Amino acid sequence: MLYYLFQYLDKIDFPGAGVFQYISFRAALALMTSLLITLVFGKRIINYIRAKQIGETIRELGLEGQTQKSGTPTMGGLIIIAGILIPTLLFAKVFNVYIMLMIISTVWLGALGFLDDYIKVFKKNKEGLQGKFKIVGQVGIGLIVGAVLYFHPDVVIKERIVKGKTDIASIHSTGQKIVTPPQYAELPSKTLKTTIPFFKDNELDYGKFISWMCDDCYKYGWLIFIPMVILVVTAVSNGANITDGIDGLAAGTSAIIGVVLGIFAYVSGNTIFADYLNIMYIPYSAELVVFIAAFIGACVGFLWYNSYPAQVFMGDTGSLAIGGIIGVFAIAIRKELLVPILCGVFLVESITVILQVYYFKYQKRKRGLEYAQTHRLFKMAPLHHHYQKVGFHESKIVMRFFIVSIMLAVLTFVTLKLR
Repeated sequence: MLYYLFQYLDKIDFPGAGVFQYISFRAALALMTSLLITLVFGKRIINYIRAKQIGETIRELGLEGQTQKSGTPTMGGLIIIAGILIPTLLFAKVFNVYIMLMIISTVWLGALGFLDDYIKVFKKNKEGLQGKFKIVGQVGIGLIVGAVLYFHPDVVIKERIVKGKTDIASIHSTGQKIVTPPQYAELPSKTLKTTIPFFKDNELDYGKFISWMCDDCYKYGWLIFIPMVILVVTAVSNGANITDGIDGLAAGTSAIIGVVLGIFAYVSGNTIFADYLNIMYIPYSAELVVFIAAFIGACVGFLWYNSYPAQVFMGDTGSLAIGGIIGVFAIAIRKELLVPILCGVFLVESITVILQVYYFKYQKRKRGLEYAQTHRLFKMAPLHHHYQKVGFHESKIVMRFFIVSIMLAVLTFVTLKLR
């Protein structure tokens, strides 16, 4: 909301008010404010949660140091959500379609996770919200996001007509660099294009999957696009939820992913950078940098209390929300096909759970229950628990997963040029 106040002050020539027009300045403010909220008020929220005896019930899984975590305050995702929403409402253009979509997604998935935590903590039901209801909630927000991104008039791209270039000959002859800026279509266009890695023409059009059926079928491309949105949001949200199993892992990994998404949002909303990287120019999307800056600050600030030994757990309130935020954000900037690389840690964690379940069922059917119980594919799933069973300390596991996340982040950038 402060953006609109300073916009008014700028119109009446109030000194310094114009600085609020810069996305980089507002993103920096959002980051610092988010850190302040999570670090300062986070402690008070933790103390309040502890006073209300809202503690995590830990199941006995035979992991080192596991029993000591019983009773640790949970629902700490409320700290993350506050650290995201308050700076966003203060410093972003709230009526920007992308910002409104991110706020709705954050509240929706945070509420879904909160309901799950509430059932676990207050109803003493260790299973929490039934899986089918979680899926319904995730599919619901996926439908809303997909419909808005397809039908809203402000969700557009601008097609590049002429690529920008530097006249090398002029540098040799005159010593001066002559740069021809890129030229984009005067009017933006609705499209179902997205970025696809490792291909020379790095754009995939969902509409073409159905356009071959008839001359007018391209307009039904939403039949492909919206299910894809639902798949990405659900998969990434559940992936983050599964990854949230040891102190600091989900929060730290999400912060690294957030940095990459923030850079992508900035370059996608800037004609010069979009032209240089040969990616789509998406008008109005640069405002998402303010939101993702708050997201990064919230994850890092929460990590202050969630790193080993954790003083608070984010619970499903936080994990479902941050996973959903990552998925929706990637779709909004047309980078959802990079998610399997960027969110590789989430992906592998999810795959190990799926493989463990199906391998157990297969062995049980073929060789009986006793054999299946003693011959599992992994010592325990998801993968971070497997390494705990092997004998690695959880802080070492977390740091090595962070290193892998950074490597995947770099690889995600490199894919823009590997084509």
